[in-house]
Amino acid sequence: MKLPAVDAVIIGSGAGGGVAAHELSRAGRHVVLLERGRNQQWTETKHDELRSQRTTVLGNAFGPDDREVRLVKLGEATAFREVHASDGSYGNIATCVGGGTKSYGAMAWRFLPKDFQMRSTYGAPDGSSLEDWPITYDELESYYERAEYAIGVSGQRGANTFEGARRRDYPMPPLPFNKEAKKLHAAAKGLGLHPFPIPMAINSVTYDGRSACVQCPFCVGFACEVKAKGSTADTVIPKAVATGHCELRTECVATEIMTDAKGRATGVVYVRAGTRIEQPAKVVVVSCSAIESARLLLNSRSKMFPNGLGNHNGFVGRNLQSHAYSGAYGYFEDEFWDGLGPAACIALCDFNHGNDGIRGGAMLANEFIRLPYLFARTAHPPKAATWGLEHKTRQRRFYKRSMALQGPVQEMPVFSNGVELDPQRKDSFGVPLLRMTGKRHEEDLRTARFIASKAEAILKAAGAIETFLKLPGSATSFGQHQAGTCRMGNDPKTSVANSYCQLHSVDNVFVVDGSVHVTNGGFNPSLTIQAVAFRASEYIVRNF
Repeated sequence: MKLPAVDAVIIGSGAGGGVAAHELSRAGRHVVLLERGRNQQWTETKHDELRSQRTTVLGNAFGPDDREVRLVKLGEATAFREVHASDGSYGNIATCVGGGTKSYGAMAWRFLPKDFQMRSTYGAPDGSSLEDWPITYDELESYYERAEYAIGVSGQRGANTFEGARRRDYPMPPLPFNKEAKKLHAAAKGLGLHPFPIPMAINSVTYDGRSACVQCPFCVGFACEVKAKGSTADTVIPKAVATGHCELRTECVATEIMTDAKGRATGVVYVRAGTRIEQPAKVVVVSCSAIESARLLLNSRSKMFPNGLGNHNGFVGRNLQSHAYSGAYGYFEDEFWDGLGPAACIALCDFNHGNDGIRGGAMLANEFIRLPYLFARTAHPPKAATWGLEHKTRQRRFYKRSMALQGPVQEMPVFSNGVELDPQRKDSFGVPLLRMTGKRHEEDLRTARFIASKAEAILKAAGAIETFLKLPGSATSFGQHQAGTCRMGNDPKTSVANSYCQLHSVDNVFVVDGSVHVTNGGFNPSLTIQAVAFRASEYIVRNF
């Protein structure tokens, strides 16, 4: 089936795709927004911890389900193994309208100026493919501002003494500290550090017609029942549809980007309810996540692009990175758990840069509320009993007397880490299965140990009677922070897209998700994805 042509087809409705749909439709372009999942409502998932996006014991509440399979070879493994979507090694991002923003924790960080200039600042360690971004913080600052006001971010200008310059304050004041945050704030200040409220894409007051946060404990991993969380499903996408220029089509799985004899994209092939459909378009915007965007480009082969669209130099699918989370847990004598969400509300950036012998670093923040199952699975010392009387005793004693302080270590990109298409096996839509390879650079592990030691020191200063470190292993974890597979750059020989997310080899195809990140910062990347998407969308409107 072939449909009438449109101005633009956008594949994926997450952080980047939602912004692109908003900007192009508001500019009067006829847009089709394709989403492989459904437009889920809170009533479908509610507060089921065992189906949340964070635990997945009984499946992924927001998809994909376990019919989806990937092949992974991580860390020291020498052979690929098959994993399903509920396996942590799958690298799962929610497949529904809003994508990962439907259930994310909603930290809304701007990267720091040095995060865009990592190679210039530190040099590239052996075995890494570390490069600078082709744009600077200053060039992106106004687009960060647009993202903060479009999705709604609560925070306090100037509270983070390490942040880059900003022209305007946040649109909302920060969320209040809970008891845990107050304890950490005093301890960090006592050590001469600089704690501050986390910028969150969560309403602290009524904003843009959406409710303020009700501080329920079911936040990260869940949809928000009052739409206080700044998901694109509740912010920019409804506004795009309301223009009358954007058509949202759900349960549509894109399988290929079509090209003509001259090598220009002509549209997208997708499958819906078993039917193959062609959607012609003047511009194609890819926003499927770093893993799936690379997969789609690699599967879009033709005589002009035998190795996949945009893959003239073999860089599509390479340099896949995420974040090596590192930190510490602490147990305390006094009970301070108050059950007020989102709980993660205090952070510090003293260790993102300027650490002797360390390239980069990470912000440190307290954790979201760990519900009982997740606490049982993660918040115990190494070699501690995970069942029986000892385990139950620890659970009862410390569930309301524990805290975690951790952060996302800025990983060193490695060219060999990435995704490729399996030469034999295909999924039910006829697309080759993905094979993923990921082994962390030694710099990541060294930085992680450093960050964990700093977190432990703060917890001890806060009065912890027992502490233990949370350290990553050698296997890369490709969760919702995945990035790098279509990196942007000025040199077509060593990058996939230019600074406007436009493929070097196909001028009417753009990639607007974490794929284009050259490095991934020591922060949650969603706000940066959105800022880059605003910049790319402005370029598309101006030039197409």
